[in-house]
Amino acid sequence: MSAESAKPHTLPEPAGGLAMPEVVDQVALARLYGEPLFAMPTDLYIPPDALEVFLEAFEGPLDLLLYLIRKQNFNILDIPMAGVTRQYLSYVDEIRQRNLELAAEYLLMAAMLIEIKSRMLLPPKKVAEGEEAEDPRAELVRRLLEYEQMKLASMQLNVIPQYGRDFLQAQVYIEQSLQPRFPDVSMDELQAAWRDILKRANLVQHHKISREELSVREHMTLVLKHLQGRKFVEFENLFDPSLGTPVLVVTFIALLELAKETLIEITQAEAFAPIYVRLAYTPN
Repeated sequence: MSAESAKPHTLPEPAGGLAMPEVVDQVALARLYGEPLFAMPTDLYIPPDALEVFLEAFEGPLDLLLYLIRKQNFNILDIPMAGVTRQYLSYVDEIRQRNLELAAEYLLMAAMLIEIKSRMLLPPKKVAEGEEAEDPRAELVRRLLEYEQMKLASMQLNVIPQYGRDFLQAQVYIEQSLQPRFPDVSMDELQAAWRDILKRANLVQHHKISREELSVREHMTLVLKHLQGRKFVEFENLFDPSLGTPVLVVTFIALLELAKETLIEITQAEAFAPIYVRLAYTPN
């Protein structure tokens, strides 16, 4: 072997003048900020709980006990206390080393399992003839069945869509007009108001027979003049019963013509309220 071949292999110097560390037949373990790392740092600190992995999460002692029973297909009405207690205690020992406060309630259930197991080893109490001896596991079985029912019910409720999780409430904001909109006057209410005016006109009728030519256009002009400068005028105030029925009829026709030509508006604040008339335009 020549002297040149006996030299350790080094990585070539990269462009830019940045020298790579000398390595003898070694592969980089990792890269730190783009640089190869060939040995673990001596000052590396890993917290004890950093690599803990919990494969199963339980909501309490009953949840853990039910999991152990269902996982091994045990009959919940005939629980093998020895095997279940042994597995339960091994899990409690595991969590007690990490979190003593969390293990406290599990230790209470472990004590109950040991008590039930001890009672099963003792001879049963004497009972009256025809009665069955009390099973020490009866109370535990009842609690497990109730817990399983509640757990299944909560799972079914969790499937139902929930507000804030699965859907949100839609809200739509509509800007209301600042100008109030009055309801339209129906034809029946207009007829009823007209009949009331005719009734009052008949009360002051003089039974004077005469021929009079009346102009609808003229009365349309009179109504417009009467409405000018006023915001609203009550429907009844536009008629003068003392002038007689013909004038009232012509005035009513004039109102209908003005409404047809959209020169006036006939409005009402609410049902059965007084009827008002106003100009549909603002004169110059």
